[in-house]
Amino acid sequence: MGEQVPAESHPGVRRGRDVFHLVSGGEGIITGTVVCAAVIAAGAGHTESFAQLSAAIIGTILVYWLAHLHASAIGGAVSAGHHPVLALRLAAAHTWTIAAASLVPLAILLLAHIGGADLSNAARIALLSTIGLLTGYSYAAGRRGGLGARGSILCAVAGASLGVLVALLKAALH
Repeated sequence: MGEQVPAESHPGVRRGRDVFHLVSGGEGIITGTVVCAAVIAAGAGHTESFAQLSAAIIGTILVYWLAHLHASAIGGAVSAGHHPVLALRLAAAHTWTIAAASLVPLAILLLAHIGGADLSNAARIALLSTIGLLTGYSYAAGRRGGLGARGSILCAVAGASLGVLVALLKAALH
């Protein structure tokens, strides 16, 4: 199931189970959430249906994840001298959270649609949710990293700011 998180790879982090790779794959969670939110922001005013917007999200995330997978595999093969198959397996274990994290905003978008929201309102709900997710992820990272309440809140503000930038992108495009 999960794997032990090597303490040396994450200074200040206690050893323990990282079942969902929230420590070892944290950057992928942030990246997947932001990329998904950006596609929602850019595509909401240019698609005519939930199916089109969902296809745009899935397609963009897939390409983005494959690019990260390829770059990580090539990097591992070149810098660590790993056999390409091993490098690909290690890269997949490291980057899968990019694709997985995008499922949360996509699910929120679809749940809003099922709940009766039109495309514009569902996109707005999903974008506001990504701001909340980024805020929560960033706050948790501050706490996990040993920061007190003030430092963790500053981390949360940084995460929220990233989400607000995506919302501003939507405002600028529509």
